[in-house]
Amino acid sequence: MNVHDSEKVIGTLRERGYLQVPTAEEAGLVLYNTCSIRDKAEQKVFNKLQNFKKGAKKGNQVFGVLGCVAQQEGEKIFDRAPHVSLVVGSASYTKFPELLVQIEQGGRRVTGLSLDTDEAFDTPYTRRDNPYRAFVTIIEGCDKNCSYCVVPFTRGPERSRTADSVIDEVRRLADLGYTEITLLGQNVNSYRDPSPKGWDFADCLEQVGLVNGIRRVRFTTSHPRDFTKSIVEAIDATPSLCNHIHLPVQSGSNRILDGMQRLYTREQYLERIGWMKAAKRPMAITTDIIVGFPGETDQDIADTLALLDEVQYDAIFNFKYSPRPNTPALVLGDQIPEEEKGRRHMQVQERQRMIQIQNNANYVGETYEVHAEFFNLATGQWVGKTTQHKTVNFSHPGGQGAQLQGQYLDVLVTRSGPVSLVGEAVGEAVGEAA
Repeated sequence: MNVHDSEKVIGTLRERGYLQVPTAEEAGLVLYNTCSIRDKAEQKVFNKLQNFKKGAKKGNQVFGVLGCVAQQEGEKIFDRAPHVSLVVGSASYTKFPELLVQIEQGGRRVTGLSLDTDEAFDTPYTRRDNPYRAFVTIIEGCDKNCSYCVVPFTRGPERSRTADSVIDEVRRLADLGYTEITLLGQNVNSYRDPSPKGWDFADCLEQVGLVNGIRRVRFTTSHPRDFTKSIVEAIDATPSLCNHIHLPVQSGSNRILDGMQRLYTREQYLERIGWMKAAKRPMAITTDIIVGFPGETDQDIADTLALLDEVQYDAIFNFKYSPRPNTPALVLGDQIPEEEKGRRHMQVQERQRMIQIQNNANYVGETYEVHAEFFNLATGQWVGKTTQHKTVNFSHPGGQGAQLQGQYLDVLVTRSGPVSLVGEAVGEAVGEAA
């Protein structure tokens, strides 16, 4: 979502006549887009701002801070970094043009920190960084209030776009030649169409998948509380919907899930995993895991490791708990030492690595459609993704000269490793990038 936010801001700037330059040193306007999900994010931001200042060209150079740290710290940024003139949270990007006018007129302390819930927060101009794959935000914010998470304070409450606006944007992208769409939201499956159509996420997902010219549809990220069986049924029924679901669990322990205020139990989570495993199409399942939450015991970690064994995830994103400002978990006792967090992190990583080695071996000898992304000069191979979001490094008779970026082709998997597959192209490429 941060990548897409940057695309929106750059698109707005270019529409107003700004030109992008290669380095901050050459720029008249330097914008730093930030994320506050991890620990010490604020300090990293201020360190970076000081580096920008040191490397700044002589004369008028305007600095701005965008995103979640901007929303979290607000006008305090001006006090800690007096050379900053613009502070804008992600909920105010629709107001970016008027904020720029203030800067252009010499404004020295301009802010956009509203969490106004009446807007869908989608800007009319977006610079797409990828010529064939596009992000589309369908819902912003979060109502779940997990005890460790700062997102509700930096992104505001959940608010959804109308279904018509989502479909119209996807159709425009298809007309421009984009073939893969990723639907975005902090809790994307919590989407509820505010118009009389009243679509839920499964309805929206299915209709996006039916847009002419769209070959693949992905979405991230889902919350288990709002994950319904109808989502799996939509994926089963619509070939363009990718058979990969990212469903963050965070912990395998009911006691820790309760402390995290995740709003579901291990048993309820596994019920949703059961829906995926019973699907007609083989579903790749990935997740997020947090270790070292306050009060976590060896038994809690054992429960998480047992969950990995039971679900057999295709991949995980594993993090050590980070205390964040304004969150309820800050006041919890029994904080876990950093060294112990690191040990538990490695435990989870190693267990998952073994699972992935075994699971990926099952792909050897099979042929899959791969969406080619780029040519890796170091290996002399093309790199792409399957519908299950598996990374495939593959050879092609044409090598780099084949110009496969953005095209789809069949690849026979010949080898596997813990994080990717290796293969060779066996079919003609189809579909071209925009």
